[in-house]
Amino acid sequence: MQKVNTTEEFTALLSEHSKLFLLKNSTTCPVSHEGYKEFSKFAEETDGAFFYLNVQEARPLSNDIADRFEVKHESPQALLFSEGKVVWNASHWNVTAAALKAEWDKI
Repeated sequence: MQKVNTTEEFTALLSEHSKLFLLKNSTTCPVSHEGYKEFSKFAEETDGAFFYLNVQEARPLSNDIADRFEVKHESPQALLFSEGKVVWNASHWNVTAAALKAEWDKI
């Protein structure tokens, strides 16, 4: 799992990976912390490209993703990208290792 902070970094990742997961995480929210733990668990058990951003540290990137991909910002929020497009997203208590795996395996 790798932290991403800028739009430029994220744009490069989209061009490097045909499929990737991104987690928008709040460092001050207990629900977000639980989502982060679930995302981390899934990433540790799965081969793939897994990234996260901390909303408080990367607000411009978080806003850019919401605008560019027309996905309302929530936190925690897991977004699955395939071929540069968001194909699935979940937020709050729906960010679970089981849900992430189910969607990852579909692509």
